[in-house]
Amino acid sequence: MQQPASSWHRARGCLRLWGEQSRGVPLHRLTSSPFQTRVYGRDRVRFLESLVVGDIAELLPGQGTLTLLTNECGGIVDDLIVTNTVEDHLYVVSNAGCADKDRAVMEGRAAELRAAGSDVHLEVSDNALLALQGPSMAQVLQAGLPDDLTKLTFMTSTATTVFGVPGCRVTRCGYTGEDGVEISVPAGRAVELAERLLGCPEVWPAGLAARDSLRLEAGLCLYGNDIDESTTPVEAGLLWTLGKRRRTAMDFPGAAIIMEQVKEKPKRRRVGLTSVGPPLRPPAAILGPEGTPVGMVTSGCPSPSLGKNIAMGYVQAAHSRPGTTLTVEVRKKQHPALVTKMPFVPTHYYMAK
Repeated sequence: MQQPASSWHRARGCLRLWGEQSRGVPLHRLTSSPFQTRVYGRDRVRFLESLVVGDIAELLPGQGTLTLLTNECGGIVDDLIVTNTVEDHLYVVSNAGCADKDRAVMEGRAAELRAAGSDVHLEVSDNALLALQGPSMAQVLQAGLPDDLTKLTFMTSTATTVFGVPGCRVTRCGYTGEDGVEISVPAGRAVELAERLLGCPEVWPAGLAARDSLRLEAGLCLYGNDIDESTTPVEAGLLWTLGKRRRTAMDFPGAAIIMEQVKEKPKRRRVGLTSVGPPLRPPAAILGPEGTPVGMVTSGCPSPSLGKNIAMGYVQAAHSRPGTTLTVEVRKKQHPALVTKMPFVPTHYYMAK
């Protein structure tokens, strides 16, 4: 199915230079691909908590969180952003590549709960999603909002009109490590809003490669590369997504396996790597001091901000401590790499004071 903005993308090219992030606001995405769902009913929180690891019940009105949809083996089915809206529904954003399986899981579970007498139903949105990210984002967007953007802090959300387009939802979040927003906009007016934003001299269209370098500098996982159904939250270093109440209750899929890893420690861990020389690309082998394989690169690219290569990968836990020197095999040649704490570049989220 052709996306509503596909011709716009072709016309614009959606490319930019990596170094521009510090000077302006790249418009990273115009697509209806991310799976957006609204969850209604008095049992909506119980429904979602039966699928994810986060404490959805503790979210304040207008507050959101990153959480993980897990399977019974403790693997990560998807990473989601869930918002408790003030309009009495939960707003869920899934990854584009996981839309079909996420929808099947959520609709299947909702049907099970309804059959048992629960009140929950889903409404799939056909809205497009615009990601506006960067240091000048607030200045650019404030001109088109009726509300004070300083009151919208990181991981909070509001329904509003944006540059005259009603029916939008603005969430202060993003996938770049910079201050930014994602704007859910009615598909029929998405191109109009994108063109309006691009009329601002500070704003450029940006492609996936530019966005990928930024998310990697920020130490953010890419689903399908750095996390998938074969990795657990503990292995991936995402233990912070498990709410304390949920850990105690152990009432999410895969809880027994995940909490056993918390207790006994995992055999492998996700780590950051830095190096010089050729870029580290997946699935490059990571070798230990004796030259034996101890892991694999899952994401990697040159870092425009640091002037060296950065990567993520999984290594045996014994080799996961920051400062550990390892070797990565690139095109049959071995190159030194240093286990490095993430994020590689400091993030600039707009936090509440």
